[in-house]
Amino acid sequence: MSALSKKLFLKFLKWRYHHISNTQFTNIASAIIGLLAGLGAVILKNLTHLIRNILEEGFIKEMHQVFYFIFPIIGFLIVLLFIKYVVRKKVGHGIPSTLYAISKQKGIMPKHQMWASLITAPLTVGFGGSVGLEGPTVATGAAIGSNFARFFHFNQATRTLLIGAAAAGAMSSIFKAPIAAIVFAVEIFSLELTLASMIPLLLASITAILTSYFFLGDDVLLHFDLEDKFVFNDILFFVVLGVASAMASIYFSKVYFAIGNFFKKFENPYTRMLIGGLSLGIIVYLVPPLYGEGYETVNNILRGDIIEVVENNIFQVLTENTWIIVLFLIGLIAFKIVAASVTFGAGGIGGIFGPTLFTGSIVGYVFAMIVNASNFFSHQLSLTNYAMVGMAGLMAGVLQAPLTAIFLIAEITGGYELFVPLMIVASISFIFSKQYIPHNIYAAELAKKGQLMTHDKDKNVLMMLDLDKLIETDFVLLHPEMTLGSVVNNAVAKSTRNHFPVVNREKDFLGILTINDIRNIMFDKELYDTVKVRSLMHAGSDIIYYEKDSAEEILEKFKRSGAWNLVVLKEGKYFGFISKSRLLTAYRRKLIDVSS
Repeated sequence: MSALSKKLFLKFLKWRYHHISNTQFTNIASAIIGLLAGLGAVILKNLTHLIRNILEEGFIKEMHQVFYFIFPIIGFLIVLLFIKYVVRKKVGHGIPSTLYAISKQKGIMPKHQMWASLITAPLTVGFGGSVGLEGPTVATGAAIGSNFARFFHFNQATRTLLIGAAAAGAMSSIFKAPIAAIVFAVEIFSLELTLASMIPLLLASITAILTSYFFLGDDVLLHFDLEDKFVFNDILFFVVLGVASAMASIYFSKVYFAIGNFFKKFENPYTRMLIGGLSLGIIVYLVPPLYGEGYETVNNILRGDIIEVVENNIFQVLTENTWIIVLFLIGLIAFKIVAASVTFGAGGIGGIFGPTLFTGSIVGYVFAMIVNASNFFSHQLSLTNYAMVGMAGLMAGVLQAPLTAIFLIAEITGGYELFVPLMIVASISFIFSKQYIPHNIYAAELAKKGQLMTHDKDKNVLMMLDLDKLIETDFVLLHPEMTLGSVVNNAVAKSTRNHFPVVNREKDFLGILTINDIRNIMFDKELYDTVKVRSLMHAGSDIIYYEKDSAEEILEKFKRSGAWNLVVLKEGKYFGFISKSRLLTAYRRKLIDVSS
């Protein structure tokens, strides 16, 4: 920024402080961010379709089945090279990277996240990566919101709100479902739903959906016409669908984590890219509907056009045999999850939202097909209605966002005719899945590290504390063979502390010596040369482990031990102390900052 630009910007800030309140400016900012998030969604969608159309033109179109083998590897390689030589920084996976920024980086997201996903996600999906674009779209919007807030010097609480507004805008633009987008931002990012937060979320959602209408017209991602109304006799079947959705959700999450852990064993990114690219190439060659996002397949399911889904494969599925179709669709469910997980493991950039909707639609459709073909019931189920409700079931189970699932599907269907079955299936799927998978795919890694934002404000504030700033290291170190005289003259006399860590030459922590331990003998010079630290020290009340203990766990250790100071070990070695008073003071300050 030039000197003139800085001067003009400072003048604008001064004018803004005098003429526009923080609330008004936050509302204006949220509308602008919603517009930008909407543009990001349009760019991602169009660029992905452009890449795919290029790959399907000319001679490639005639041999497309063969090229399924190599497209994923080419896409992953381009993404890897682009990140390594152009971005030169890590490109986080959509929503998890946004959650981490909110919880541990004060809502600050790197600038490259505003544009990196706009290139890498279309390359991944356009070349066959079996993932969605929703996560990268949300990450792009969130990064725009974060950096916009930083540019105009908003505080941490407002930065977090604008990130949520950007996320709502991105989802609103993608699905043309503004209410569900707001619910998504609140549910996934654990925002407080107050009047002050509702208005920015609403404005961002409105401007984003208007942007989508302006560039894409009435085109929607999911095409569905409600033809069959909900009837009371379906309730029991929807209950069973909820259980089936939970089972599919648990399978989804388990496979995702297992494949992710498998790829973590390979440190070389080119090895991961090669293994993942070949695996995905084989999968999409055998079953082309698993190529890319899969929304074409989802729309065929929602239209009840099952022939388009089952005929496009090398197995030549017999469409007149219902049970063979059922087996093929179950195979789609199983391998879509594998294909999506392999895409992430290979280094692709995308989101899990799309695969969740893909899987959910088929789960619901298959369930209805089995009931209708079993001849145990005279009642016939609506295949398309159950496909739509199945999508909500998987969203509630995999993403653990039941409210988002209910409102999104309700808005897509253009009304609330299916609201009761949506509530039944989403709630049952969520409750059962939560028992086996404590945290959703977005939050699992953060939860392990104690870095997950929740609706518990106290826990959130503790999690946001910077523990490095709480650790005090200016202590005089004692060794077990030091004499009492050396302690008095070299430690007590030269330190303002009343406790001293005892370590060996390798800095292994051995114990603590306090003033109270030597108070009765510290002035008895006859003992100065005979009494040693080894005979005076005692074990610490508890230990804080730098690598794994969160602020919440540290506070619990203070409560349990009754101590005012606890030693910190880093990589097994003595590192410093944290005091209870320092921790509580930092907590109070952070609470004031967040609440503002």
